[in-house]
Amino acid sequence: MKKRVLAAIAASLLAAGNMAHAEELTIAFADNLSSLDPQLNNFAGDRSAGLFFFDMLVNNYHNKLLPGLATEWKNTGPTTWEFKLRQGVKWSDGTPFTTEDVIYSIERIRKVPGSVAPFTGYVRTIKSVTEKEPGTLVFETTIPNPGLPLNLASVHLVQKKSTENATSDDFNSGKALIGTGPYKLVSYTPGAGFKVEANPTYWGEKPLWDKVSYRYVANAATRSTALLSGDVDVIDKVSVADLKKLEGDDKVKVYAYNGLRVFLLQPSFNPQPNKFITDNSGKPLDKNPLLDLKVRQALSLAINRDAIADRILQGSVTVADQWMPKDSIGYNPNIKPIAFDAQKAKELLKEAGYPDGFNLTIHVPTDRYPMAPETVQAVAQFWSRIGVKTQVSVVPWAVYSSAARKNEYAMSVIAWGNGTGEGSYAMVNILATVNPDKGLGASNWGHYSSQKLDDYLKQATEEFDDAKREKIMQDAAQSVSDEVGVIPMFHYKNIWAARKGLVVKPLSSDRTVPVMVTKE
Repeated sequence: MKKRVLAAIAASLLAAGNMAHAEELTIAFADNLSSLDPQLNNFAGDRSAGLFFFDMLVNNYHNKLLPGLATEWKNTGPTTWEFKLRQGVKWSDGTPFTTEDVIYSIERIRKVPGSVAPFTGYVRTIKSVTEKEPGTLVFETTIPNPGLPLNLASVHLVQKKSTENATSDDFNSGKALIGTGPYKLVSYTPGAGFKVEANPTYWGEKPLWDKVSYRYVANAATRSTALLSGDVDVIDKVSVADLKKLEGDDKVKVYAYNGLRVFLLQPSFNPQPNKFITDNSGKPLDKNPLLDLKVRQALSLAINRDAIADRILQGSVTVADQWMPKDSIGYNPNIKPIAFDAQKAKELLKEAGYPDGFNLTIHVPTDRYPMAPETVQAVAQFWSRIGVKTQVSVVPWAVYSSAARKNEYAMSVIAWGNGTGEGSYAMVNILATVNPDKGLGASNWGHYSSQKLDDYLKQATEEFDDAKREKIMQDAAQSVSDEVGVIPMFHYKNIWAARKGLVVKPLSSDRTVPVMVTKE
């Protein structure tokens, strides 16, 4: 009896010691979450959250594909791929990860209810997924697709047993949040964030941080204050207004990296009258002036991008003339910088039949993209100077994303993450002619439609030669530039800040997750 008591005391002291040495991390993040369902919406915040709990078959770290839940893959025919699954992987409830879960995950993406930014573009070429033998899957595609492994690097895999018939609330409560990732959910409060603890059944390297508090803090200044006061350890999307203050404080360190996310204006190509485009007396126009190439060219030329980058974004962005940044896959070096030429813009408006301009409203989310309302206010001033009298409507993201997806706005904005690191990702999602059945144009809120772009996308999808494929994407970039299908503004830099003693290195794109944070 005495030995059992002593053993119990020793075990209790050991547990207390382990708790005392538990590594804890608190992150304040900027992108609100729509759900903890990793397949519901292709939003930046949701994508970061998904990496806590779920894995992909393939990992994409800075354009390098690495094994995930698949250890190897190969192209076995023009339209077939074979994937070998990692053995011994368990879900966080202790049950085995199986081929059945993968097959179910791919099919579920096509029909997740309530999605406003679906992941269907990643699985659009998949015709079927079948088990060849235990642990081996065969993917058959509708067309040759050399980019399939890259596509699958954006597809979180869910457990069939817990996810069938599950709602978003079931994920948020933890009931359906059964993953193979490094963490398990402790609690989640929508609009506030969540707490997690290390997943003891995780197949990979044990996380450095045993417990993580992931707090949603929408206001950039509040995030900076929380870091300086020691309330949090890491913040993302550092405000340009706080940069000098943070860089001058010896208690913290700023980590800035050139990013892939592009800020775009999306003109509406809807031929129907729009209440957000009127003549100078406020009456709706019979024809949408944005359908005229000269009008779109005028609006693009009227913007002084350098002034916006320097004075509003204060050097935290790089000016964009296309959707991919310099030195990325698909960037076209032959596209010239977009000149600021207000006089030429006025001439183009006159040639298009609008010598006195018209009225236009831009819509922008208030709680989504850093400095987006301020940027759009500046754009409105530039457009008003050439006769396009522009108002700005700032609305909450939940309202904005729903209306923008329906092409209700005359001019919308999107900050597209280019998360795969190459040009075809945007071609599929924000530039292709909208076709939900084919998984195309999911975030093409202006409903831009170009046969040239669609043809380039088909060619790029089927081309196995990397050099030829990139040339196709570069040609597509030139085509969109010529047609002013979107109006590029700038590429964000990714800026994090952390308390002294911590190091932040990007994992992929602008995701914010604990594995990025290490100790000096």
